[in-house]
Amino acid sequence: MGRDVNYDVVIIGAGPIGIACALECKKNNLRYLVLEKGTLVNSLYNYPLDMTFFSTSEKLEIDNIPFMSVNPKPKRIEALEYYRRVATNNDLNINLFEKVLSSEKEGPLFKITSEKATYFSENLIVSTGFYDIPNKLNVPGEDLKKVTHYYKEAHYYTLQKVVVVGASNSAVDAALEIWRKGGDVTMIIRGKSIGDRVKYWVKPDIENRIKEGSIKAHFESEIKEITKNEVIINTSEGDVTIENDFVIALTGYRPNFKFLEDLGIKLSNDEKSYPTYNKKSMETNVKGLYLAGVICGGMDTHLWFIENSVIHAKQIVKHILSKNK
Repeated sequence: MGRDVNYDVVIIGAGPIGIACALECKKNNLRYLVLEKGTLVNSLYNYPLDMTFFSTSEKLEIDNIPFMSVNPKPKRIEALEYYRRVATNNDLNINLFEKVLSSEKEGPLFKITSEKATYFSENLIVSTGFYDIPNKLNVPGEDLKKVTHYYKEAHYYTLQKVVVVGASNSAVDAALEIWRKGGDVTMIIRGKSIGDRVKYWVKPDIENRIKEGSIKAHFESEIKEITKNEVIINTSEGDVTIENDFVIALTGYRPNFKFLEDLGIKLSNDEKSYPTYNKKSMETNVKGLYLAGVICGGMDTHLWFIENSVIHAKQIVKHILSKNK
Protein backbone atom coordinates (compact mmCIF):
# COMPACT_ATOMS: atom_id res chain seq x y z
CA MET A 1 0.00 0.00 0.00
CA GLY A 2 1.14 3.54 -0.71
CA ARG A 3 3.27 5.06 2.00
CA ASP A 4 1.81 8.50 1.45
CA VAL A 5 -1.45 7.27 3.02
CA ASN A 6 -2.03 7.91 6.71
CA TYR A 7 -3.72 4.55 7.26
CA ASP A 8 -4.51 1.35 5.46
CA VAL A 9 -7.79 1.13 7.38
CA VAL A 10 -9.90 3.53 9.41
CA ILE A 11 -12.63 1.95 11.53
CA ILE A 12 -15.61 4.02 12.67
CA GLY A 13 -17.01 2.67 15.93
CA ALA A 14 -15.28 1.07 18.94
CA GLY A 15 -17.94 -1.42 19.89
CA PRO A 16 -17.17 -5.15 20.15
CA ILE A 17 -17.14 -5.58 16.35
CA GLY A 18 -15.03 -2.45 15.81
CA ILE A 19 -12.56 -3.85 18.36
CA ALA A 20 -12.59 -7.19 16.51
CA CYS A 21 -11.77 -5.37 13.26
CA ALA A 22 -8.91 -3.52 14.96
CA LEU A 23 -7.47 -6.78 16.32
CA GLU A 24 -7.62 -8.39 12.89
CA CYS A 25 -5.91 -5.38 11.29
CA LYS A 26 -3.13 -5.43 13.90
CA LYS A 27 -2.55 -9.17 13.47
CA ASN A 28 -2.06 -8.62 9.74
CA ASN A 29 0.25 -5.60 10.13
CA LEU A 30 -2.21 -3.12 8.64
CA ARG A 31 -1.91 0.50 9.70
CA TYR A 32 -5.29 1.20 11.26
CA LEU A 33 -7.11 3.69 13.44
CA VAL A 34 -10.42 3.36 15.29
CA LEU A 35 -12.52 6.50 15.75
CA GLU A 36 -15.29 6.46 18.37
CA LYS A 37 -17.60 9.37 19.22
CA GLY A 38 -18.11 8.19 22.81
CA THR A 39 -16.45 5.91 25.29
CA LEU A 40 -15.17 2.40 24.56
CA VAL A 41 -18.08 0.07 23.66
CA ASN A 42 -20.31 3.11 24.02
CA SER A 43 -23.60 1.30 23.38
CA LEU A 44 -22.88 -1.34 26.02
CA TYR A 45 -21.94 1.39 28.47
CA ASN A 46 -25.40 2.93 27.97
CA TYR A 47 -27.26 -0.34 28.54
CA PRO A 48 -29.22 -0.75 31.82
CA LEU A 49 -26.84 -1.14 34.76
CA ASP A 50 -27.93 -4.66 35.68
CA MET A 51 -28.55 -6.01 32.17
CA THR A 52 -27.88 -9.70 31.51
CA PHE A 53 -26.88 -10.76 28.00
CA PHE A 54 -28.91 -13.34 26.11
CA SER A 55 -25.68 -14.94 24.84
CA THR A 56 -23.27 -16.96 26.95
CA SER A 57 -19.83 -15.50 27.60
CA GLU A 58 -17.94 -17.72 25.14
CA LYS A 59 -20.18 -16.52 22.29
CA LEU A 60 -19.25 -12.91 23.07
CA GLU A 61 -15.53 -13.59 22.81
CA ILE A 62 -13.29 -11.86 20.27
CA ASP A 63 -10.44 -13.65 18.52
CA ASN A 64 -10.57 -16.61 20.93
CA ILE A 65 -9.63 -14.36 23.87
CA PRO A 66 -11.39 -16.04 26.86
CA PHE A 67 -14.32 -14.20 28.42
CA MET A 68 -14.67 -15.41 32.00
CA SER A 69 -17.87 -14.52 33.84
CA VAL A 70 -19.41 -15.52 37.16
CA ASN A 71 -22.53 -16.89 35.48
CA PRO A 72 -22.92 -18.49 32.03
CA LYS A 73 -24.74 -15.37 30.79
CA PRO A 74 -22.63 -12.34 31.69
CA LYS A 75 -23.88 -8.98 32.89
CA ARG A 76 -23.16 -5.56 31.43
CA ILE A 77 -20.40 -4.80 33.96
CA GLU A 78 -18.55 -8.01 33.03
CA ALA A 79 -18.80 -7.23 29.32
CA LEU A 80 -17.40 -3.73 29.87
CA GLU A 81 -14.46 -5.22 31.75
CA TYR A 82 -13.85 -7.85 29.08
CA TYR A 83 -13.84 -5.55 26.06
CA ARG A 84 -11.79 -2.93 27.92
CA ARG A 85 -9.13 -5.52 28.74
CA VAL A 86 -9.10 -6.77 25.15
CA ALA A 87 -8.53 -3.23 23.88
CA THR A 88 -5.94 -2.16 26.47
CA ASN A 89 -3.98 -5.42 26.70
CA ASN A 90 -3.59 -5.46 22.93
CA ASP A 91 -2.68 -1.78 22.84
CA LEU A 92 -5.21 -1.09 20.10
CA ASN A 93 -5.03 2.25 18.29
CA ILE A 94 -8.35 3.79 19.34
CA ASN A 95 -9.29 7.47 19.57
CA LEU A 96 -12.26 7.90 21.92
CA PHE A 97 -14.61 10.89 22.09
CA GLU A 98 -13.76 11.80 18.51
CA LYS A 99 -16.86 11.95 16.35
CA VAL A 100 -16.56 11.46 12.60
CA LEU A 101 -18.27 14.33 10.82
CA SER A 102 -17.88 13.26 7.20
CA SER A 103 -16.04 11.06 4.77
CA GLU A 104 -15.56 11.48 1.04
CA LYS A 105 -13.61 9.69 -1.62
CA GLU A 106 -10.67 11.61 -3.09
CA GLY A 107 -9.40 9.40 -5.86
CA PRO A 108 -8.50 6.03 -4.34
CA LEU A 109 -8.47 7.43 -0.80
CA PHE A 110 -11.07 8.20 1.82
CA LYS A 111 -10.78 11.62 3.42
CA ILE A 112 -12.24 11.23 6.90
CA THR A 113 -12.95 14.40 8.84
CA SER A 114 -13.56 14.21 12.58
CA GLU A 115 -14.13 16.82 15.25
CA LYS A 116 -10.38 16.86 15.90
CA ALA A 117 -8.49 15.99 12.73
CA THR A 118 -8.52 14.82 9.12
CA TYR A 119 -7.32 11.37 8.12
CA PHE A 120 -6.69 9.60 4.82
CA SER A 121 -7.14 5.89 4.35
CA GLU A 122 -7.32 3.37 1.53
CA ASN A 123 -10.12 1.49 3.29
CA LEU A 124 -12.95 2.44 5.60
CA ILE A 125 -14.96 0.16 7.92
CA VAL A 126 -18.24 1.37 9.41
CA SER A 127 -19.23 -0.47 12.59
CA THR A 128 -21.45 2.08 14.26
CA GLY A 129 -24.37 0.08 15.65
CA PHE A 130 -27.83 1.57 16.05
CA TYR A 131 -28.34 2.70 19.65
CA ASP A 132 -28.19 6.48 19.17
CA ILE A 133 -31.44 7.20 17.33
CA PRO A 134 -34.63 6.00 19.08
CA ASN A 135 -37.82 5.19 17.22
CA LYS A 136 -40.13 8.01 18.23
CA LEU A 137 -43.76 7.64 19.30
CA ASN A 138 -44.67 10.79 17.35
CA VAL A 139 -47.42 11.79 19.76
CA PRO A 140 -48.18 15.09 21.53
CA GLY A 141 -46.18 15.43 24.74
CA GLU A 142 -43.27 13.20 23.71
CA ASP A 143 -40.90 16.12 24.28
CA LEU A 144 -41.87 16.47 27.97
CA LYS A 145 -39.04 15.97 30.48
CA LYS A 146 -40.77 12.97 32.01
CA VAL A 147 -40.42 11.01 28.74
CA THR A 148 -37.27 9.03 27.93
CA HIS A 149 -36.30 6.48 25.28
CA TYR A 150 -33.54 4.97 27.44
CA TYR A 151 -33.64 3.06 30.72
CA LYS A 152 -30.69 2.89 33.11
CA GLU A 153 -31.86 1.65 36.53
CA ALA A 154 -35.01 1.19 38.59
CA HIS A 155 -34.36 3.13 41.82
CA TYR A 156 -35.14 6.48 40.17
CA TYR A 157 -38.74 5.34 39.62
CA THR A 158 -39.51 4.13 43.17
CA LEU A 159 -43.07 5.09 44.27
CA GLN A 160 -43.77 6.60 40.82
CA LYS A 161 -46.48 5.81 38.30
CA VAL A 162 -44.51 4.61 35.29
CA VAL A 163 -45.65 3.73 31.78
CA VAL A 164 -43.32 1.40 29.87
CA VAL A 165 -43.95 1.30 26.13
CA GLY A 166 -42.97 -1.86 24.27
CA ALA A 167 -42.73 -5.62 24.77
CA SER A 168 -39.10 -6.32 23.91
CA ASN A 169 -36.33 -7.50 26.24
CA SER A 170 -35.50 -3.94 27.30
CA ALA A 171 -39.13 -3.07 28.03
CA VAL A 172 -39.76 -6.27 29.98
CA ASP A 173 -36.57 -5.84 32.03
CA ALA A 174 -37.47 -2.24 32.84
CA ALA A 175 -41.03 -3.14 33.85
CA LEU A 176 -39.96 -5.97 36.14
CA GLU A 177 -37.09 -4.07 37.76
CA ILE A 178 -39.14 -0.92 38.39
CA TRP A 179 -42.02 -2.96 39.84
CA ARG A 180 -39.61 -4.75 42.17
CA LYS A 181 -38.26 -1.38 43.35
CA GLY A 182 -41.72 -0.17 44.29
CA GLY A 183 -42.87 1.50 41.09
CA ASP A 184 -46.46 1.37 39.85
CA VAL A 185 -45.94 -0.01 36.33
CA THR A 186 -48.27 -0.02 33.33
CA MET A 187 -47.09 -1.53 30.03
CA ILE A 188 -48.41 -0.29 26.68
CA ILE A 189 -47.99 -3.02 24.06
CA ARG A 190 -48.90 -2.70 20.39
CA GLY A 191 -49.22 -6.46 19.82
CA LYS A 192 -51.38 -9.13 21.40
CA SER A 193 -48.66 -10.55 23.66
CA ILE A 194 -45.16 -10.18 25.04
CA GLY A 195 -42.51 -10.33 22.29
CA ASP A 196 -41.36 -13.73 21.04
CA ARG A 197 -37.68 -12.75 21.34
CA VAL A 198 -37.89 -11.93 25.06
CA LYS A 199 -35.32 -13.94 27.05
CA TYR A 200 -36.79 -17.35 27.81
CA TRP A 201 -36.02 -17.17 31.53
CA VAL A 202 -37.73 -13.76 31.83
CA LYS A 203 -40.85 -14.29 29.69
CA PRO A 204 -42.76 -16.43 32.27
CA ASP A 205 -41.94 -13.88 34.97
CA ILE A 206 -43.47 -10.91 33.14
CA GLU A 207 -46.48 -12.95 31.96
CA ASN A 208 -47.21 -14.07 35.50
CA ARG A 209 -46.84 -10.55 36.91
CA ILE A 210 -49.32 -9.29 34.31
CA LYS A 211 -51.71 -12.20 34.94
CA GLU A 212 -51.79 -11.57 38.69
CA GLY A 213 -52.19 -7.82 38.18
CA SER A 214 -48.92 -6.74 39.81
CA ILE A 215 -47.96 -5.10 36.51
CA LYS A 216 -50.81 -3.68 34.46
CA ALA A 217 -50.74 -4.12 30.69
CA HIS A 218 -52.76 -2.77 27.77
CA PHE A 219 -52.32 -5.02 24.71
CA GLU A 220 -53.17 -3.96 21.16
CA SER A 221 -52.80 -0.41 22.41
CA GLU A 222 -50.78 2.72 21.68
CA ILE A 223 -50.15 6.01 23.41
CA LYS A 224 -52.31 8.75 21.97
CA GLU A 225 -51.08 11.69 24.05
CA ILE A 226 -48.81 12.44 26.99
CA THR A 227 -49.58 15.29 29.39
CA LYS A 228 -47.85 16.55 32.50
CA ASN A 229 -49.77 14.25 34.86
CA GLU A 230 -51.50 11.73 32.59
CA VAL A 231 -51.18 9.44 29.60
CA ILE A 232 -54.02 8.88 27.13
CA ILE A 233 -53.98 5.39 25.65
CA ASN A 234 -55.78 4.26 22.50
CA THR A 235 -57.02 0.72 23.22
CA SER A 236 -59.30 -1.74 21.43
CA GLU A 237 -62.03 -0.69 23.85
CA GLY A 238 -61.58 3.04 23.34
CA ASP A 239 -59.39 5.69 24.91
CA VAL A 240 -58.16 5.19 28.47
CA THR A 241 -56.61 7.94 30.61
CA ILE A 242 -54.28 7.03 33.48
CA GLU A 243 -52.31 9.03 36.03
CA ASN A 244 -48.63 9.13 35.20
CA ASP A 245 -45.29 10.45 36.45
CA PHE A 246 -42.86 8.99 33.87
CA VAL A 247 -42.97 7.40 30.41
CA ILE A 248 -40.19 5.05 29.29
CA ALA A 249 -40.65 4.46 25.57
CA LEU A 250 -38.51 1.44 24.69
CA THR A 251 -39.70 1.11 21.12
CA GLY A 252 -36.35 0.30 19.56
CA TYR A 253 -33.63 2.24 17.77
CA ARG A 254 -32.43 2.75 14.22
CA PRO A 255 -29.06 3.14 12.48
CA ASN A 256 -27.96 6.54 11.23
CA PHE A 257 -29.10 6.02 7.65
CA LYS A 258 -28.24 9.58 6.63
CA PHE A 259 -24.60 8.95 7.56
CA LEU A 260 -24.55 5.80 5.41
CA GLU A 261 -26.14 7.62 2.47
CA ASP A 262 -23.69 10.50 2.82
CA LEU A 263 -20.92 7.92 2.46
CA GLY A 264 -22.48 6.84 -0.84
CA ILE A 265 -23.94 3.54 0.38
CA LYS A 266 -27.12 2.51 -1.41
CA LEU A 267 -30.08 1.52 0.78
CA SER A 268 -33.03 -0.65 -0.22
CA ASN A 269 -36.05 1.36 -1.31
CA ASP A 270 -38.41 0.08 1.39
CA GLU A 271 -39.07 0.44 5.12
CA LYS A 272 -36.18 -1.91 5.97
CA SER A 273 -33.46 0.33 4.44
CA TYR A 274 -31.03 -2.57 4.00
CA PRO A 275 -27.57 -1.30 3.01
CA THR A 276 -25.91 -2.73 -0.08
CA TYR A 277 -22.89 -4.96 0.61
CA ASN A 278 -21.24 -8.17 -0.53
CA LYS A 279 -22.00 -10.92 2.02
CA LYS A 280 -18.63 -12.57 1.44
CA SER A 281 -16.33 -9.53 1.63
CA MET A 282 -18.68 -7.09 3.47
CA GLU A 283 -17.68 -4.44 0.90
CA THR A 284 -20.44 -1.99 -0.02
CA ASN A 285 -21.22 -0.54 -3.43
CA VAL A 286 -18.43 1.96 -2.66
CA LYS A 287 -15.06 0.35 -3.35
CA GLY A 288 -12.97 0.06 -0.20
CA LEU A 289 -15.90 0.87 2.11
CA TYR A 290 -17.03 -1.98 4.36
CA LEU A 291 -19.79 -2.61 6.89
CA ALA A 292 -19.46 -4.72 10.04
CA GLY A 293 -21.89 -5.69 12.78
CA VAL A 294 -25.50 -4.74 13.41
CA ILE A 295 -25.37 -1.85 10.92
CA CYS A 296 -25.69 -4.46 8.16
CA GLY A 297 -29.29 -5.24 9.07
CA GLY A 298 -30.91 -1.91 8.34
CA MET A 299 -34.11 -1.55 10.38
CA ASP A 300 -33.94 -5.26 11.26
CA THR A 301 -31.58 -4.56 14.14
CA HIS A 302 -32.17 -8.05 15.58
CA LEU A 303 -30.54 -9.84 12.62
CA TRP A 304 -26.94 -9.11 13.58
CA PHE A 305 -25.41 -9.12 17.05
CA ILE A 306 -22.01 -9.75 18.60
CA GLU A 307 -21.89 -13.52 18.35
CA ASN A 308 -22.87 -13.82 14.69
CA SER A 309 -21.15 -10.72 13.30
CA VAL A 310 -17.69 -10.97 14.89
CA ILE A 311 -16.74 -12.98 11.78
CA HIS A 312 -17.11 -9.80 9.72
CA ALA A 313 -13.68 -8.67 10.91
CA LYS A 314 -11.90 -11.63 9.31
CA GLN A 315 -13.99 -11.39 6.13
CA ILE A 316 -13.13 -7.72 5.67
CA VAL A 317 -9.42 -7.96 6.40
CA LYS A 318 -9.11 -11.02 4.16
CA HIS A 319 -10.61 -9.06 1.30
CA ILE A 320 -8.40 -6.02 1.96
CA LEU A 321 -5.28 -8.20 1.91
CA SER A 322 -6.38 -9.97 -1.28
CA LYS A 323 -6.51 -6.65 -3.14
CA ASN A 324 -2.82 -6.09 -2.54
CA LYS A 325 -1.46 -9.39 -3.75
